[in-house]
Amino acid sequence: MDAFHDGGCACGAVRYRVHGTPEKAAICHCRYCQLRTGSAFGVSVYFRDEAVEMLSGELKDYSFRTESDRRFTQRFCPECGTTLVWSLEVFPGLTGIAGGTFDPPTFWYDIRREVYARSRAPFLAPNDAIASFDTSNSHNPVLVEKPSRVGGKGQ
Repeated sequence: MDAFHDGGCACGAVRYRVHGTPEKAAICHCRYCQLRTGSAFGVSVYFRDEAVEMLSGELKDYSFRTESDRRFTQRFCPECGTTLVWSLEVFPGLTGIAGGTFDPPTFWYDIRREVYARSRAPFLAPNDAIASFDTSNSHNPVLVEKPSRVGGKGQ
C-alpha cells in the first residue's frame, strides 16, 4: 500500500486523504492566496487528482477568473469555512491542498520554492533554502483586477 496522509477542516465535518507524494509544494504570496487564507501567504501542496480522496463531508465551491483569465475554484467547508482544496485551470489534473489542513505532523512535505515573492509581506524574510520567483511562469495578466485584489478601496 502506498503512503497516505489525512487531513480535514477546523470543525471536522470534511475529511480527506492523499496517496503518494505531492507533485509540487510551494509557498505562494499572490493576492489570491492572501485572500484565500486571510494571511500573508498560502502553502500549496499539489497532488494528481486521482491521489486525492474525499472521505467525509460536503464542500462548497467558489470560482472566479484570475487576472490571467484562468479559472480558480476553491472548495471549502460550508460549516466552518476552511478552504481545503482547489483547482487551477493552469494546472490540469492537479488538486491543490491547503498545507495547514493536514493532520499533525502538518508540514511533512518538502517545499522548494516560493512564487509571487513580489507580494511577500515586508515582515517575512526571504528563505535562501528555497527558489524564489517574483511571479510564476503562468502569469500573463489580461484582465483588470478588482480593487480588493490590487489595493485600494472598492469591492
